[in-house]
Amino acid sequence: MALCSSSIVTAETNTVSSTVVTDKAPPTASAPSIVINNSDVCKSAYSAALQTGFAGIASGITVTDENCERIKLSRSLFGMGMKVAAVSTLCQDARVFDAMMMAGTPCPYKGKIGKDALEAWKKNPADAPTGSISLSDNVVTEEVQSLPIITGEESDDNWMHQNED
Repeated sequence: MALCSSSIVTAETNTVSSTVVTDKAPPTASAPSIVINNSDVCKSAYSAALQTGFAGIASGITVTDENCERIKLSRSLFGMGMKVAAVSTLCQDARVFDAMMMAGTPCPYKGKIGKDALEAWKKNPADAPTGSISLSDNVVTEEVQSLPIITGEESDDNWMHQNED
């Protein structure tokens, strides 16, 4: 029987060497410039860029302002003496349409104006601009009785009880 001895030799220290490169900047994504020089153009420009350590992306778009175009078209029609057409152009916006109806001056309807236009709008509510609420069932478009004018001598409570007499 023979015994054999073995010895294991290990290192007392570990050495790691590395090289860090500091003169290389990562590439940069630059957002494109979108220039709209004319102030008479109803457009806005937007651009953006995103860069990571190894990839980047950049993009730009223009957005048309339809309300601005509508106002400019209406102004041009009015300048040519076409007042009804100018109002009709503005009435394509639901906010203007509702405001005109609430003011008692309905938007023109296929050549009709005034009371004739109001009747035509009531018969054809689907032709109103999208988002309009003035021709819906929960909004009253009939004439309403006006409240009395209160002078400084009357109290605020007296006018509410005038119709009870």
